Amino acid sequence: MGTIAFIPVRGGSKSIPLKNIKLFCGKPLVCWNIEALEDCDLIDEIIVATDSDKIEETVLAQPYKKTKIYRRSAENACDTASTESVMLEYINYAHLPQEDIFMLVQATSPLTETQHFREALSIYQKGLYDSMLTCVRNYRFFWNEDGTSKNYDYMNRPRRQNFQGELMENGAFYINTVGNILASGNRLSGKIGIYEMPEYTSTEIDEPDDWIILENLMRKHILSKHTQKQIKLFLSDVDGTLTDGGMYYSEKGDELKKFNTRDGMGFQLLREAGIKTGIITSENTQIVENRAKKLKVDFLIQGKKHGGKLAAAQNICQQLGITLEEVAYIGDDINCRELLEAAGLAACPSDACENIKSIPFIQVTTLKGGEGCVREFINKIINN
Repeated sequence: MGTIAFIPVRGGSKSIPLKNIKLFCGKPLVCWNIEALEDCDLIDEIIVATDSDKIEETVLAQPYKKTKIYRRSAENACDTASTESVMLEYINYAHLPQEDIFMLVQATSPLTETQHFREALSIYQKGLYDSMLTCVRNYRFFWNEDGTSKNYDYMNRPRRQNFQGELMENGAFYINTVGNILASGNRLSGKIGIYEMPEYTSTEIDEPDDWIILENLMRKHILSKHTQKQIKLFLSDVDGTLTDGGMYYSEKGDELKKFNTRDGMGFQLLREAGIKTGIITSENTQIVENRAKKLKVDFLIQGKKHGGKLAAAQNICQQLGITLEEVAYIGDDINCRELLEAAGLAACPSDACENIKSIPFIQVTTLKGGEGCVREFINKIINN
């Protein structure tokens, strides 16, 4: 008996175009579930069912061992097609044994972790249920349209700690057997069991606002446990970060920049810790090139304007075989925002523009640009 995880991902999302491979906390959305499943010892095979060349290319570019691509039919990739239709299409195509465990996994629930898959499968394998689904406990009070309360007595409003709440389907994943799915035509059948997940996993990504909410929840509940320990690349902006942002000129009209020596020692500490370093700046000057040589950075990218900094960082990550989640970046102005939002660990100087300091979970240093703020950020990474 084998266990198959099945992830259906279309390329035709309208609310968020190509959302399944849009960067979510620095990594393509679908990759979060794939990697959690790759790490689950109870999963034998992962099938990503897609109609998109771009999604296929993104998945196959990763060094996954258990993951395969299935090209779903156009008929079962349209807006009106049900998830069950593509499940049944694949089951019939692959001629799966009826006793195989078939787990439907939704890429729109990226906060699902390996432990959730493992725990639910362990329960299912005990044979207590024919199928299972995931739920979260909801503590909201619900009402009927006729003005009557549905799940509590409004005359005796309970306190949250005394209210049992209700179980709400969160859509993260569903477990059944191939035989049951073929017989019922549904992801759920027979005696249904419930695997209760943490309350913060209640939201699925459907609209742009969901994306913002879930990225913040991901950083708070999951990435905060291990982000800093995984940093493999440190990147910095120049003007306003490694410098004070001032423009200095000699009597001959030569442009000058003032750097901080303490930041230089920080780059040496990173090298000693085995962390690659780089500078990405929108300017293109010999001064910065000279400073980069002095700092012995591994990568120097100049002349990158709006949007270019993120693309440059992605290119470096590809060269190193890492993801943006393993990148720390410090910058101070709006042309840094995209990369700051995508990096696994982000920081800005205390005098950065307000638009940057408002980025969720960004670390704001106590020092200003050019005053050793980069060293301050580096110390937090090194000493974590």
